[in-house]
Amino acid sequence: MSLTDQLQDILNSLGGFGPEAWLAFAFCALLIAELVLLRRSSELVTRQWLSAKTLVVLLVACGLSLMQESRGPLFQSLLFLDNQAVFFKIVVAVGAIGVVLWETGSQRTARRLPTEWYAILIGMVLGLFLLTMAVNLLAIYLAIELVSISSYLLTGLAADRKASEGGLKYLLFGAVSSAVMLYGMSLLYGLTGTLDITSTVFGIELAKNGTVALVALLLTTAGVLFKLSAVPFHIWTPDAYEAAPIPVAAFFSIGPKAAALLVLMRLLTALPIGDVQTPLAVVALAGILIGNLSALRQTDAKRLLAYSTIAQAGFLLVGVIALSEAGFDAATFYAATYLFITLAAFFLIDALAPASAATSGSFRIADFAGRYKASPILAIALVVVALALTGLPPTVGFTAKYLSFTALFGAYQTTGNPWLLWLFGLGLANAVISLFYYLKIPFLLFFRPPVANVPGADVPVRLVALQWVALALMLPPVVLLFLKPDWLLQVIASL
Repeated sequence: MSLTDQLQDILNSLGGFGPEAWLAFAFCALLIAELVLLRRSSELVTRQWLSAKTLVVLLVACGLSLMQESRGPLFQSLLFLDNQAVFFKIVVAVGAIGVVLWETGSQRTARRLPTEWYAILIGMVLGLFLLTMAVNLLAIYLAIELVSISSYLLTGLAADRKASEGGLKYLLFGAVSSAVMLYGMSLLYGLTGTLDITSTVFGIELAKNGTVALVALLLTTAGVLFKLSAVPFHIWTPDAYEAAPIPVAAFFSIGPKAAALLVLMRLLTALPIGDVQTPLAVVALAGILIGNLSALRQTDAKRLLAYSTIAQAGFLLVGVIALSEAGFDAATFYAATYLFITLAAFFLIDALAPASAATSGSFRIADFAGRYKASPILAIALVVVALALTGLPPTVGFTAKYLSFTALFGAYQTTGNPWLLWLFGLGLANAVISLFYYLKIPFLLFFRPPVANVPGADVPVRLVALQWVALALMLPPVVLLFLKPDWLLQVIASL
C-alpha cells in the first residue's frame, strides 16, 4: 500500500475513532486542569470540579459510542469496529459512570482517593475502549498494558502501606502475565507471519501447526486471563481489592473483565483450534472451585468479593467454552448483567459498613451484624444482590447462569468432551456452595445483634443524592432483566 493510500486509510478510520479521541483529549485536559486548580483552589473545590467534568466526559463517551455504527477494520486492521465493540464500550462506560457517581457522593473522606484518580480512570476507560476493538496482536498488547498501568496506579494511589503492597503485588503478577503473553504472541507471529488475527492467512497457517499453535494460543491468553482474574493469574486479586478503595475495586470487578471477554471471544473465533476447549474448561473449573472455596474462609467483605470475582470469572468462561453462537451470546449476557450485580454489591457493602470502616479501610464481615436497622431498604437490596451473585431467582443472576450452562450442555452433547460434563456438574454444585458465603453478610445484618465495641455500629446510613442515583442505576436491572431478559437478549442477538 502506497503512502498516499495509508494516509487516506488513516483519515477514513478517524470517523470510527470518535469516543477514543474524545477520551484521549479529556485525559490530557483533566491532568492539566488538576495541576492548575490545585494551585488556585482548595482540594475540595478541585475535587468537585474534576468529578463533574469526569462525569461529563464519560457521558459524552457513552453517547458517542451509542451513535457509532459498524465500520469494519480501522487503521489498516489494527482495530475493528463492529456492534460487539460498541456494546462492550457502553458496558464499560456505564460501569465507570456508576463508580464516579458513588465516589463523588461518598461522605467517607479518610481513605478518599487523590484528585489524580479522575484522569487515571479516564485513561483506563480509554484502554478498555481500545481493547474492545483490538484485532491486531500488537494493538491487543498495547491496550492491555494501558489498562494494566492505570490499574496499578489506581490500586496504589491511597497513601498507606496496604495500598502500596497491593499495588506492588498487582504490578509483579501483571509483569509476569505480560511476559508470557508476549512470548505467545511472538510464537503466533512466527507461525503465521502476520499480527492481524482476522486475516485469512492467520487461520490457515495456524491450522498447519496444531499442537504448537495451541501452546502459542494458551500463552497469548495469559494477559486476557489476568484481566479476567482467572486461574492461574488470579493471585493478585484479593490483595488488590482489599488495598484499593471501594470505587476502584468495584470498577476492577467489571471493566477489565468485559473488555477481556470480548478479546477472548475474538481470538477463539479467529483461530481454527478445537482442542482449546479442554484447557479452557480446566481453567474455568479451577477458578470456580478456588474462588468459592477460598471465599468461605474470608473475614473481610472486600476480600470475599475479590474471591467472588475469581469464581465469577470461571462462570463467565462457561459460555465461551461452548464455542458456539449461543455460548458467546450467553457470555455477553452474563458480562452485561454482572455489571449491575457486582457494582450494586460493592456500593451496598460500602453503604452498610459501620463508620469505623472509613478510617481503617477494613470491612470486617462481623461488623455488619445488626446493621439492617441503619437502613432496612439497603439491607433488603443487599439480600437481592446476594441472591443474584449466587444465581437464584427472581434475579438476573439465575438467567445468566441458566443460559451459560444450557449452552455448555449443548456443546457437551455435540462434542462428548467429558471435561465439559465435569464443568457442568461441578459448576452447578458450586452455585450451591456460594450460597453459604454470599448470604453470610445478609444473615448477620438481620439475625445478629450489633457489635458493641465497633465505633459507628449503630449510626444510620445517610446517602447523598448522587449515591442514590448510582444505586437506582444498578439495582432495578437485577430484577427487571430476570422478568424481561428479552430486552437485553434481543440487543445481543443483533450484534
